[in-house]
Amino acid sequence: MGAIFNLFIYQPLYNLLIFVYNIFPLRDFGVAIIIVTVLIKFLLVPLSKKQIESQKKMQELQPKIKTLQEKHKDNKEKQSRELMAFYKENKTNPFSGCLPMIVQLVFLIAIYRVLFNISNAGLTVSAADLYSFVSNPGQINKMFFGLVDLSSTINLGKLAIKDIPQIILIVLAALSQYVQTKMLMASQPVKPAFKNEQPDFSQIMSKQMLYLGPLLTLFIGIKFPAGLALYWLVSTVFMIAQQHYLAKEKQTR
Repeated sequence: MGAIFNLFIYQPLYNLLIFVYNIFPLRDFGVAIIIVTVLIKFLLVPLSKKQIESQKKMQELQPKIKTLQEKHKDNKEKQSRELMAFYKENKTNPFSGCLPMIVQLVFLIAIYRVLFNISNAGLTVSAADLYSFVSNPGQINKMFFGLVDLSSTINLGKLAIKDIPQIILIVLAALSQYVQTKMLMASQPVKPAFKNEQPDFSQIMSKQMLYLGPLLTLFIGIKFPAGLALYWLVSTVFMIAQQHYLAKEKQTR
């Protein structure tokens, strides 16, 4: 499995990043990360679109799902049958959003490994991982616009003025994560709570993710090389733009 991952995901991504870095006049690794991230997100647009649409449909169906769950709460077997029939009738699958999420997670792991391995090698490219048609740039310029060291992590015990641009980058990544989750929540129908009624699990999860998502992003931004925070920021901003576009497209139908 690891060999397949390296051959079909890690190595192509590694070479694409170095190729883009080579052809960009200023030789800025941060710009290469942005370009590659946007290319990846465009490649994953069909999957991302399917995931967003699946999430929205499940949110719209949630009140009826909850009604069925309440109706058959004492008979789990019948509850399962009724829910499966309901999903089939509405042509939806509660697990249809999982595959796009898994694919995006695989690419996140791949870009992390690429950035981590390049940073670990002292910002030098591994000739063994390069295709024959991709030239080796040797030492990579690790500074993003001369402000952020993409190979560095934040040491909370020894903060300095030079860390400010990187901290801003991490905070922006966390804020963008908050905005994206907020946009998803805005499309979720809110059902009034009644006495003795069980809480809506999907709404609880959405509210938790509104804060857990940004906190996770902050953790990743602090603990891992800044290049990953840059990737996360660009990726999330792309998703925000995509969600906005899909919402507008739905309104014009």
